Amino acid sequence: MKKILFSAYSLDYGGIETALITLIKYLAKTKEYEITLVLEKKQGAFLSEVPENVKIIEYTPSSHKIILFRKAINLLKQIKFKLQYGNKFDFSASYATYSFPCSFVARCTSKNSALWVHNDYMNFYNNEVMLYKKFFNELQIDKFKKIIFVSNLDKQIFGAEFPQYRKKAEICHNLIDYKTILEKSEEKIDDFKRKKDITFINISRHDEKQKRISRIINATRKLNKEGYKFNVVLIGKGTDTKQYQNMAKNLKNIEFLGTKKNPFPYLKVSDCLLMSSQFEGYPVVFIEALILGKPIVTTDVSDSKKDIKDKYGIVNENSEKGVYEGMKEFLKNGYEAQKFSAEEYNQEIVRKLQEIINS
Repeated sequence: MKKILFSAYSLDYGGIETALITLIKYLAKTKEYEITLVLEKKQGAFLSEVPENVKIIEYTPSSHKIILFRKAINLLKQIKFKLQYGNKFDFSASYATYSFPCSFVARCTSKNSALWVHNDYMNFYNNEVMLYKKFFNELQIDKFKKIIFVSNLDKQIFGAEFPQYRKKAEICHNLIDYKTILEKSEEKIDDFKRKKDITFINISRHDEKQKRISRIINATRKLNKEGYKFNVVLIGKGTDTKQYQNMAKNLKNIEFLGTKKNPFPYLKVSDCLLMSSQFEGYPVVFIEALILGKPIVTTDVSDSKKDIKDKYGIVNENSEKGVYEGMKEFLKNGYEAQKFSAEEYNQEIVRKLQEIINS
């Protein structure tokens, strides 16, 4: 039985966390691996879903206010961790790209280590190439055996800026527990009722830098003035929720439902998944929508032109105008998405995962 390790920040709600818990559940079920999960913060709603045969360790760096004390404490913690777990695993992966402690954990626990990249970091750093390179260099990508991207676009960007590491870069989409999604979508909900007008749904963290939900609010206001009848449901919360609520306070066809542990019944009774993001890695919610047979209206992010356009939905320019035009096109003409095979999608990912872990 191979010993494998995943490191992550926490198990709070989020796309990365959803993908990680799905992956761990699948690997635990195969009984081929002895799995250890290292969390920077042992917290989050998904903690209760971690299989019993998965060992959880908490590795939390010091946040002492005095820099010298903090550095000394963290150095001692690193030494202790290396002595206990250094190269004790057959495979290790840092699953939270942005976490430097997670990177340290994965790098030191196996020579067969991988860094998972879940976001478009070039866009995150406003196309500042020096900041982009600094971020990846501080993660010490030279010490990872593999760098795994969830989208082809992000792999291409990385290869252009780090040509010396192109051979390390691979693509592996996020595994999806489609049977559970279909099952959970049948649960009854009592805080939302399907209306006769078309309903758009956005499921995301309320973070204006990335998700740009202000685009949806402004597009809704404009479409209302043009006489269109529809509804928008926003599931999620974040640092910018209050800002969004203030922006939408006079718009009666926008509902804020907060975070939901099970968003699938809401997605099922809606007509269309609406994405307004400035940038994404590869949105897990894309695949969740396709599993439930819902078309997608999205800005041009990640691999949306390759995977969504002309097959599963409408892809418009990455702007407020693009969101408005996508919503308007759907309201006028609708969209009939192609049938999506979740089983075929997963089979390819499982093959790739086995290749990554066992190489």
